[in-house]
Amino acid sequence: MRNTLALVGRPNTGKSTLFNRLTKTRDAIVDAMAGVTRDRNYGKAFWNGIEFSLIDTGGYVLNSEDIYEAEICKQVNLAIDEADAILFLVDGREGITPLDEDIATMLRPSKKPVFLVVNKIDSSSNYTDQMEFYALGLPNLYAISAVSGSGTGELLDEVVKHFSASEEELDENIPKITVIGRPNVGKSSIVNAFLGTERNIVTPLAGTTRDSIYSRHKGFGFDFYLVDTAGLRKKKNVEEDLEFYSVMRTVRAIENSDVCIAMCDAANGFEAQDLNILSLAQRNKKGVVLVVNKWDLVEKNANTHLAYEKAIREKIAPYNDVPIIFTSVTNKQRIYKVLETAMEVYHNRKRRIPTSELNNTLLEIIAQNPPPVQKDKVVRIKYITQLPTKTPAFAFFCNLPQYVQDSYIRFLENKMRKLWNFSGVPMEIYFRKK
Repeated sequence: MRNTLALVGRPNTGKSTLFNRLTKTRDAIVDAMAGVTRDRNYGKAFWNGIEFSLIDTGGYVLNSEDIYEAEICKQVNLAIDEADAILFLVDGREGITPLDEDIATMLRPSKKPVFLVVNKIDSSSNYTDQMEFYALGLPNLYAISAVSGSGTGELLDEVVKHFSASEEELDENIPKITVIGRPNVGKSSIVNAFLGTERNIVTPLAGTTRDSIYSRHKGFGFDFYLVDTAGLRKKKNVEEDLEFYSVMRTVRAIENSDVCIAMCDAANGFEAQDLNILSLAQRNKKGVVLVVNKWDLVEKNANTHLAYEKAIREKIAPYNDVPIIFTSVTNKQRIYKVLETAMEVYHNRKRRIPTSELNNTLLEIIAQNPPPVQKDKVVRIKYITQLPTKTPAFAFFCNLPQYVQDSYIRFLENKMRKLWNFSGVPMEIYFRKK
């Protein structure tokens, strides 16, 4: 079992600030607005030679009018079930609240180690404010400041005593597959379907997911990270500062991924923003699988999906060598085909072609279809090699690289895609002087 520490508490007690400090990242969104964190957010931390997983949860709220209340409470309970130890954060400035008492009542019967963490004890002037929290009946009380880090060392010294020093090392080379798309196209739903658990919050409202949520998927021969992201809207529709941060985090998740599952809504069609999102993944040289979700809501005949696919490929041309899969996540239609295809694209992206095979195959094709003559200049291609880059890139050495037309480069790219299956992967071709 992995060493796992969960952060729980009512909204705005500083859980995400402490998460960022312990993981030495900015992966959890921090804002003065209560209720910012909604899903469980996972990270890694290291203390006294022991590595452990950290779970940041949504603020626990009871009897509110917030549509997210039930889902956030469910996420907190799931995090407690997963954790080996629990940090219960309270606000030292505000004192004990009825919500704190409710959470303490829930945690007291737990057989797992529970640490009562009084946050926002920032100076000697309010150091004694922690004393009233002994009334919650939890013995392990620690006063800290998540902002400055004061008191966190003593806290972690005690926490890691409950963890094992022998820890399975994470393989940093595990593929990262990021689910992207406009709000409310089914990103969190498809991740939950893949994992077979309610890992991420799903509601009918657009913009439910704000953090980029990493989940490890192991099973059926697969082993990779799935990343659920906030929906990307047009810039003019991004009004909250909070949503701006979410969008930036989504862009960063794309930059750190290997393959992007780009989702669109079949009922709304493939819109301009869908194309922008797809282009963002391609500009970052990521593998792409295009998923048309909610296909069950579309009235169909025998040729509907063919016409739909043709219309999409015309919109994304000339970069149209992208797998397109029609799904219904709610009906579990073809969702595992999406996983299989994403892994195929991942391997396509890593494919290396031996130099001898490249030259033996392509020089014969080039001899039969040479570059068009430009201004009486004859281009002669002599040698081809794959460059040592993370994504497929090839150098063609010739006498007059400046006279090679874009149309001929696309001809070569299409040939190479058919010969060696680079489906779903951006490819770069360079002509250099021999």
